Amino acid sequence: MSPVAPPPRYPRYRVSGDAATRSHQYGALARTEVQRTRAGYERAFAAKGVRWEDAVEYAMGFVPAIEQYFPELLTELRGIADGSGVSFADVVTMNCRTEVLWRAGVTRAANVAAAAGVSLGLRGECSGFALEPDRTEIGRVLVGQNWDWLETLADGVIVLEVERPEAPNFVTIVEAGLLAKMTMNQAGMAVSVNTMVSSLDGGVHGVPFHVLVRALADAETVSDVVDIVASVPRAASGNFIVGGEQGAILTVETAPGDTRTVRPISATRGVALHTNHFVHQPLSGFDLAVAHMSDSFVRYGRLERRISHAAHPLTISALQLALADHAEAPNAVCCHPDRRADPAARWATLAAVIMDPAARTLHFAEGTPCATAWSEHDYSELLGRAAQRR
Repeated sequence: MSPVAPPPRYPRYRVSGDAATRSHQYGALARTEVQRTRAGYERAFAAKGVRWEDAVEYAMGFVPAIEQYFPELLTELRGIADGSGVSFADVVTMNCRTEVLWRAGVTRAANVAAAAGVSLGLRGECSGFALEPDRTEIGRVLVGQNWDWLETLADGVIVLEVERPEAPNFVTIVEAGLLAKMTMNQAGMAVSVNTMVSSLDGGVHGVPFHVLVRALADAETVSDVVDIVASVPRAASGNFIVGGEQGAILTVETAPGDTRTVRPISATRGVALHTNHFVHQPLSGFDLAVAHMSDSFVRYGRLERRISHAAHPLTISALQLALADHAEAPNAVCCHPDRRADPAARWATLAAVIMDPAARTLHFAEGTPCATAWSEHDYSELLGRAAQRR
């Protein structure tokens, strides 16, 4: 008798139609989770000394950039708000959570903290990889990551499945109310993400990180990702690990600013890895991970050992074990809450994902991968070639 798969921890919602219609559906279907996310971020901001009203005022300053470069995504933000009953300003603020938190933690205290040798209490967010076909046992590109984030926000996580007439369908795992995070689309593209933080963060009113992540769901090639990222001014540092069904993979590091602060990084012997520090120092400003997210370097080294240095092509199971690595616990690749920390500041791996964009398959652990059963999801119907736009 085959084992029974555990019930899903995170709800699945499918939406369809134009930007206004499908985003309204998203807000309505995930109404409870959107409201949980809104409440969770108010707590998270308060833990950094930021009042919600101040966060909203700051976040609304990003609306002109969103409207200028991605007006359809502003439509989506309005639709989520209308459907969920959460105000438009609050939805914008949730989608600017990276910018709000980094500004609070960096621009107000970084110089003082660095001079005094005091940590800001930041933690890394995500450990990811991509492998070219000859580095995988199945002979196809694989893109994966652990998503490490605040434990108190787990009750707002959803799996969002999007059908749309004007661009590739996609599936994303995300906090309800945000536009996207880890994404696989109908064009055979997969994207994983890492936030980073530099001395430039908190001072630029460009396109917010999570808005840019959603824009990458439109990419149809790996090169498209570079084009999209480089074509707009960005408000926050971030990294994108991308892989396509044709066999290409790439890492794209970015700092706030324009084209000059975009750094595409080719794979090394068929492997791309990233955590939360700049692999190449930003061309302007400097990386703050050294002082404030030092676990990023250890996690990167553990992925190197388990993935880059593997003697044979890697199986899905081997990659799942790499994501369950506990060296330097609790702030390891597989992240567990530090019970000594304030409850509002406890981090955990909320989900682990391995995407097979050619097969349109998603391998998913809905919690820490060391203790959570993995499930396999076939998205060939939503993301398959037969469904592609004519």
